[in-house]
Amino acid sequence: MMRRVSGHQDLPSFSKDIIIIVGGYGSGKSEVAVNLSQHLAESQDKHVTIVDLDIVNPYFRSREARKRLAEYGIEAVVPEGAHEYADLPIILPRVRGSIEGHQGKTVLDVGGDDVGARVLSSLSNAFDDGTEYEMLIVLNANRPFTSDVESSIKMMKGIEKASRLTFTGLISNSHMMEYTDAEIVKAGIELAVKVSKKTSLPIAFVSALKEIFEKSKIDTGGLPVLPLKRMLLKPWEKESKADKR
Repeated sequence: MMRRVSGHQDLPSFSKDIIIIVGGYGSGKSEVAVNLSQHLAESQDKHVTIVDLDIVNPYFRSREARKRLAEYGIEAVVPEGAHEYADLPIILPRVRGSIEGHQGKTVLDVGGDDVGARVLSSLSNAFDDGTEYEMLIVLNANRPFTSDVESSIKMMKGIEKASRLTFTGLISNSHMMEYTDAEIVKAGIELAVKVSKKTSLPIAFVSALKEIFEKSKIDTGGLPVLPLKRMLLKPWEKESKADKR
């Protein structure tokens, strides 16, 4: 049975076991991927794995939340040891194994527009056996490469060409960090709807911080909603948190 959030909106649900989350720099993609992994772990009995393939953004990567994810039984596939924070396209055998021999749900966190998506091209033949997947683009109307329909579609085509995979849906995640309000979220939904009509791709869900949905009544047009918790902190936020201990 599908769970609901405040306002009687459905939480996202996926029939396919491989879910690829792709987004440009500053889209909020890794925060979405981490929160989606936690949601999947809480909403069904299947094992959940998150694979960190973000080789571009040095600040917000899903590997940063690996300890917290482990509390929910989520397995994190990330570079180990000296390579943990490497910005190189290190493709682990475990990544391919997570796709080809997946058990339960596997979330791939892929970043950096078409540059980061090239990492996926090294793994695209893992889907040659007919393994079905969802590949979702995170749209943030406040970032230059997804600020309108034309630029969003251009970026999507570049990512598809680089990854040799095809998008199956959209995620509306418009934000301006701590300055995000209901109007920003609404504007993001409007963009996603326009992109959806132009591409014939469905909107998988709308995401924003949980507090925003709690404070404001946002009309999502019946779209599923994934309320977010801040799980990835900026370096200076980590330092501030450590100083308070």
